[in-house]
Amino acid sequence: MELFVVGLSHDTARIAVRERLHVSEKELPKLLDLLGERSEIVERMALATCNRVEVYGVSEGSATPAMEAVVETLAAHRGLQPVAFAEALYRYTAADAVRHVFRVACSLDSMVLGEPQILGQVKAAFTVARAQAAVGMVLSNLMEQAFHVAKRVRTETGIGSAPVSIASAGVDLARQIFGDLAGRSVMIIGAGEMAELALRHLTEDGVTSVLVANRNYDRAVALATEFNGRAVTFESIRREMAETDIVISCTGAPHVILRKEDLQVIIHERRHRPIFLIDIANPRDIDDACNEVDNVYLKSIDDLEEVVKANRTERQREAQRADVIVGRGVGLYLDWLRGLDAVPTIVSLRDRLEAIRQMELEKALGKLGGLTSEQQATIASMTQAMVNKILHQPMTELKRQAAQQNGHVYTSVLRRLFGLEEKEN
Repeated sequence: MELFVVGLSHDTARIAVRERLHVSEKELPKLLDLLGERSEIVERMALATCNRVEVYGVSEGSATPAMEAVVETLAAHRGLQPVAFAEALYRYTAADAVRHVFRVACSLDSMVLGEPQILGQVKAAFTVARAQAAVGMVLSNLMEQAFHVAKRVRTETGIGSAPVSIASAGVDLARQIFGDLAGRSVMIIGAGEMAELALRHLTEDGVTSVLVANRNYDRAVALATEFNGRAVTFESIRREMAETDIVISCTGAPHVILRKEDLQVIIHERRHRPIFLIDIANPRDIDDACNEVDNVYLKSIDDLEEVVKANRTERQREAQRADVIVGRGVGLYLDWLRGLDAVPTIVSLRDRLEAIRQMELEKALGKLGGLTSEQQATIASMTQAMVNKILHQPMTELKRQAAQQNGHVYTSVLRRLFGLEEKEN
């Protein structure tokens, strides 16, 4: 029995390759069924996100044939030849596989170090695999331990506390100014990828009133609809800002779109209530002079990049602490996994001694004759107690040694001493 991982991620494959192998949530059951048709694979689970496609599995013997079966199945599922993605694949077994799974769940292997979404995605993938009866004792215990380690990393380190993207850093600064963002209104000027990411962070922080302005009004409508917001025309930006607490601007305009004079009018209409402006456009959308207006707080992309740079360094430091926790978790899981190797030997030895006990007991009772049922039960109980006492020390030591690196040696010697191989053959 061997644990293995086969997959690719943002570290090994460009998006053009990743998207060709992508598996939607609806397709996961079908992929698990296809993997289940391969006799080389005993247990299986598939994880598919925008940045990775991975299969976690258990093989009966060597993992090599099982991993090749995974590659062939992934290719067939997407109508590809394995050569189309083989160079981007990584293959891990044993301790390396366990460590990889734990690091993925803890977001130590993510494009954005410490991002929280991946743990939910791993849990969802495990739920699908369990519903398909695709996982057994080995993968189920692996996932339980991975979730436990991920929780420890979240609670015992600060890996997820400091924002490491321009958009998230802007939201963090908004929180510092306004405190709780729940109930605050936000306007996004622009409708590109950065705008979408900023909206995602804001809504996660409780912002419910969302306005989206864009020169392409249809695009503004599409983005606003996604976040239960309202699209506004580009021409109405200044009027809408009178009732907006946070403005994030990220257009592709070649010149500024908001000047000091605009903000003087807007802040007067707001009765001097504070407004926070985040300019993450390049070239800039908002004139620096806007910061001179009382109760206007303007941050540019340079301000945010300084925050992000410092936070990335901090997350890297916290990641080192997280890796220590992961290492301990890997050790505990491997101890449990090695202990499984002793179970068949323990069962076989107990069965062998029980067969001997029954045979010798029948012989003895046949010779004694005339014993009452109570006397026969007493003798049977005595022989059972003797077997249990004889087994106690070897079984205790075998379980202890099985958790060590050379535990297989003890298992092999015990099987040879008691002739368990011969019995099975």
